[in-house]
Amino acid sequence: EHIMLLKQHLQCKPQRMRSHQTRSVAPGASSSSFNTPAYDAERLKLDDQARKAMVAKAAADIAAETGLRVEGAWKWALRKQVWDHMEANDIAQQPRPVHHRIPNFVDAAAAAERLAQLPEFQQAQVVKVNPDTPQKQVRYLVLTGGKTLMTPQPRLRTGFFSTLTLAGLPGKSRLGEACTSAGVAQWGKPVSLDSQLKVDVVVVGSSCVDRNGCRLGKGEGFAELEYGVLKWMGAIDDSTPVVTTVHDCQVLDAINTIDPANMCPWDVPVDIIVTPTQVIRTGTRLPKPPGILWDKLSPQKLGQIRVLQELKARIEEQTGTALPTGPDEKLPPLAKRTGNGGRGRRGSGGRGGRGGRGGGG
Repeated sequence: EHIMLLKQHLQCKPQRMRSHQTRSVAPGASSSSFNTPAYDAERLKLDDQARKAMVAKAAADIAAETGLRVEGAWKWALRKQVWDHMEANDIAQQPRPVHHRIPNFVDAAAAAERLAQLPEFQQAQVVKVNPDTPQKQVRYLVLTGGKTLMTPQPRLRTGFFSTLTLAGLPGKSRLGEACTSAGVAQWGKPVSLDSQLKVDVVVVGSSCVDRNGCRLGKGEGFAELEYGVLKWMGAIDDSTPVVTTVHDCQVLDAINTIDPANMCPWDVPVDIIVTPTQVIRTGTRLPKPPGILWDKLSPQKLGQIRVLQELKARIEEQTGTALPTGPDEKLPPLAKRTGNGGRGRRGSGGRGGRGGRGGGG
């Protein structure tokens, strides 16, 4: 069975997308200096590298599980089952294939509109939303609802979080673009570890979820890292509702329900699942992570994320104690940010959660 799963993972390796080396751009850069095509081209290149690395990681985890159990390796079979179903039944939407992404889906905008009717959302002032394509309409509704949007740069690779409001845009005509990662990088206000803020709702993307609140992402762990840092900052606590928008087919049935005992200590459970047709309040009893689990964080991932390096150094200085380090893992190399770059594919900037190619939407 494991050998079959390994072959299936290798067969679903996504096609390489065109990319160009680009010059780096700083969050909050002025409109005259911000090169959106170059930003998008670099984002697509790094997304492609990361997805290829996750294909290799899935294969390695499954191969290792045949001998020595790898924590969380079982998740890949469930992810692939959902991704395959979405592709085979044309539930998947661009960017495709949805394998090794937070999958975009038919009627993602309808799920976002349903989320916006939740009392938790309507009462919220600050909403943290992941940067993926299926949640683009959620970001749009946060801004048009007069709320503050907090969103991370994809994979935390160019910075940390940024906040954005409708008043901070040069005009409503740029609202669609503001819902993309390039727009947030251009007009967002960077958040530091010392920022004093309170997040009222956390919105995450998912590959699949179940009615007990168990959630699987795409396998890179960034939603968990973002959650851990926000918890350390005091921006969220265990009572902060965690909401996900998914297609109905991404909600696992009773047969495929995840055993909560198999979830990893860093996994973030969801309190509310919103699909195009229903709202599911999980009433989850799963514990939420207390913060960053340093003994699980690989030195390779730590080395690629500046905010985690800063946080680790700060905690060690304050406590006078060295924090533990997790096991090694193989990560995709970051592209060198040199050259003038070329034109990349841009998101549509419109409503409905259908951005351009790449996981950042």
